[in-house]
Amino acid sequence: MAATILVVEDEPAIQELIKLNLEQAGYRILQAFNAQQASAMVRAELPHLVILDWILPGQPGIEFGRGLRGDKRTVSIPIIMLSARAAEQDKLAAFEMGADDYVTKPFSPRELSARIGVLLRNAAPQLSDTAVEYRGLRIDPVRRRVIGSGLSLNLNPTEFRLLHFMMTHRNRVYSRAQLLDKVWGDHVYVEERTVDVHIRRLRKALAQSGHEHLIETVRGSGYRFSA
Repeated sequence: MAATILVVEDEPAIQELIKLNLEQAGYRILQAFNAQQASAMVRAELPHLVILDWILPGQPGIEFGRGLRGDKRTVSIPIIMLSARAAEQDKLAAFEMGADDYVTKPFSPRELSARIGVLLRNAAPQLSDTAVEYRGLRIDPVRRRVIGSGLSLNLNPTEFRLLHFMMTHRNRVYSRAQLLDKVWGDHVYVEERTVDVHIRRLRKALAQSGHEHLIETVRGSGYRFSA
């Protein structure tokens, strides 16, 4: 699944430079030219990462960033602050606000892409293209294949994303609501019981290779991939 990146930048040339390079790297880009537009986009769809310019018309980027960090829905979204300010006190102010990284203008698009990759691997390993293997069960995001004990297992796209998320977050218990947010997206409105249906289908597919027991039900809490 391609990561969605919200770019909040009021200079059209820089917006297009970032958009072009990140789309070539395989990311999906949302564009906002001020904090008001960015707020509306975040309400409609939660991005996986935000690139935030310091100087914006109206509300400054650093204030918008504080708002993201103060909201439990957006508190964990990685933020890269983008600014022409290179002074140490400016960088410290950004990190104190809660920024995860700081990139000064002018910048290298390749370096920006590399920094994004590092943050996403740390914050959302399910978005990585790296294959994951555990006890003979292997999921390959690039080839969209699941192999269990040498057998090729057929999963639909939703079950593939669900398994990938759970395998990259082993031993952690997730409620139905959390799985809906992480796998379906917080902007998708479906019943929580939908998760139960896909868990049953996933277990049925994994039963072909004897791995169905790895998907555990935690009574009263949700589900986990047991390691």
